[in-house]
Amino acid sequence: MLMELSRRSLLATMLAAPVGLRAAEDEGWIPLFDGKTLNGWKAQNPDSWKVVDGALAADGPRSHLYYTGSVRDSKFRNFELKATYKTKYGANSGIYIHTKWQDQGWPAAGFEVQVNNSHGGENQYRERKKGGSLYSVRNVYKSFAPDEQWNEMYIAVRGKWIQIRLNGVTTVNYVQPDNPPQVDKGFQRLITEGTFALQCHDPESKAWYRDIRVRPLPDNMRADMPFAAPVVDQNYIDWLTLGNANMPLVDYHTHEKGITKQEMVANAQRLGFMYGIALNVGKFHPANNDGAVREWLATMKGLPVFTALQGEGREWVQVISKKAMAEADYCFTDSMTWTDDSGRRMRLWIKEETQVGDRQKFMDTFVDRTVKLLRDEPIDIYANPTFLPDEIAPIYAELWTQSRMSQVIEAAVKNDVAIELNNRYKIPSLDFVKLAKQAGAKFSFGTNNSDGNLGRMEYALQMVKGANLTWRDIFIPHAGGNRAKRWKL
Repeated sequence: MLMELSRRSLLATMLAAPVGLRAAEDEGWIPLFDGKTLNGWKAQNPDSWKVVDGALAADGPRSHLYYTGSVRDSKFRNFELKATYKTKYGANSGIYIHTKWQDQGWPAAGFEVQVNNSHGGENQYRERKKGGSLYSVRNVYKSFAPDEQWNEMYIAVRGKWIQIRLNGVTTVNYVQPDNPPQVDKGFQRLITEGTFALQCHDPESKAWYRDIRVRPLPDNMRADMPFAAPVVDQNYIDWLTLGNANMPLVDYHTHEKGITKQEMVANAQRLGFMYGIALNVGKFHPANNDGAVREWLATMKGLPVFTALQGEGREWVQVISKKAMAEADYCFTDSMTWTDDSGRRMRLWIKEETQVGDRQKFMDTFVDRTVKLLRDEPIDIYANPTFLPDEIAPIYAELWTQSRMSQVIEAAVKNDVAIELNNRYKIPSLDFVKLAKQAGAKFSFGTNNSDGNLGRMEYALQMVKGANLTWRDIFIPHAGGNRAKRWKL
């Protein structure tokens, strides 16, 4: 169940125009940039900012350009802001809100709305936070805007609610909780009031901004929030801290089971996650052809989610082409369905279909089948890893010997397949995770929900802490596309 939310009221709120926004679209907008000069703007390093072809051009050493003009005396509490921007490939930039002038350094007050379509990071650091993020508070890990063309950023603050839309995709709905934790002591990311600023991140990060307009809203306005504020407990603080430390907070294994995709988006945005929503595909499933895959992918357009295909049984690769697989952000499967040496097809979660017999032989065959699928199937994530049927699950630690664990881990690493930390079954074990980390494996977080209860990735958090995982250990979809696409099929 969605915590603290009525599905009916949630959908009504998400679909209805917010309070104060029912005026005509072109009413009340005030330009903040005249398209010709830097009047009303003040730069930390003036050499990094110029007006080029009617746009503010960020080109030079690190510098932030603050709005200091006369509109509202450059103090804004509730507002809507629109800006059109363009970036060079690999650029990093940002739009700050509720900030205030400082003559050097990163703006410490307020929030940065990330502008980053393709910036990969610097030196050993790899930036995971993409455009449309409310930086370190509500991060987005998928790019929804291309470089080298104009994109539109929309930012609104209404009371304790910040909303961000990038090219029409609502990437962030952040409702600030009471006593919001400040996990990065160098910044005060609080909804208060302040001015705007644009970022020139570094000499290689060339960006252009134009059509910068604001529509002030009443300071005392009351807005219908899209959902209740999150509860600030230790789970919330831990995930917020990890997100600030660059760990991708994505639940890559969710399904539309007892919950709609719109409700899933709302739940993710409230808690500070992103979701990867998966379609089950396979010979014995309704989605058993390319047309069904593409029809489903079309329903995901415009949603701030990753899209995934979950292969069911070993037959899925026979009914879905690799070209269709490549159109999803990633693909995954598990080894819960396989055929033994006698030709018996088993689904390990169904007691009536599973015959263990000799436990050691069963495990050796199971590991063999797992290694083969990690090698032969175009997957990016190995889901439900190390799952055992009920008959032998109580002796998990005895059967999953170091040798068997190592075989699976070696195959995952060799074939660039991430290992899922599964919330539903609480697998794999901490010993497995530690061994996999030592071997250089990547990990993903996955709920594998069977109903509308998506939880809060509690087991993944336990494994992150227990194995001291960092952002470097966590899977993110490959920049070159999923494994099927990288196979160039």
